[in-house]
Amino acid sequence: MVQFKGKIMKQSVLTLVLVVAVVVETMGQTISRPQSTAPVANSSVRKGNWLIGAGIGSIGHNFKSETFSFELEPRAGFFISDNAAIGTQVQLAAEIFDGGEFVSYGLTPFIRYYFPEGAAPTHRWFGEALVGFAGSNLEDVEGDRFFSTVYGVRAGYAHFVATNVSLEGTLNLVRSHANIDVGSGTSGSTGLSLGLGLQIYLPSRANREP
Repeated sequence: MVQFKGKIMKQSVLTLVLVVAVVVETMGQTISRPQSTAPVANSSVRKGNWLIGAGIGSIGHNFKSETFSFELEPRAGFFISDNAAIGTQVQLAAEIFDGGEFVSYGLTPFIRYYFPEGAAPTHRWFGEALVGFAGSNLEDVEGDRFFSTVYGVRAGYAHFVATNVSLEGTLNLVRSHANIDVGSGTSGSTGLSLGLGLQIYLPSRANREP
């Protein structure tokens, strides 16, 4: 009887070990580390593709000053040739506080070029020029206008976290006489600033893999 129970116990332990081994092997095959980079091999910046994204803006509420603020900067572009895209970006920001509000807006067409020099399967450097208009409902003592032209340049780095998605960092030099911000998610007035953005690259029908 004791030997019979011992055999049953031994078989149960062996069965448990076998089940655990199968589960571990299955998990090893199905679970992978989160993707932080992806090879693009220039496929995302081909002629005919679309570029859709936004500057990483902000939305929040200050409980001490009872101020609500938000900032949105969506953009869309089209690749007119390999590495070169044209498009437009919209700026919309507001700050609402007790006794009033501050609203700024803008529309800035841009042209962007991804440099072949220094390119790698997972990242690209780019330059951008923009010109448009912007305005706000605020005019201060320094002579800022309600409505004005906007022009500037940007230098940026795009790191591809997926085949058609990139995170971007930009150095912006933007000028305007309107009291606005055109800095891809940065705060403050126009001038020299840093920005962060997220871009999605949509392939044209001709560029889609079969």
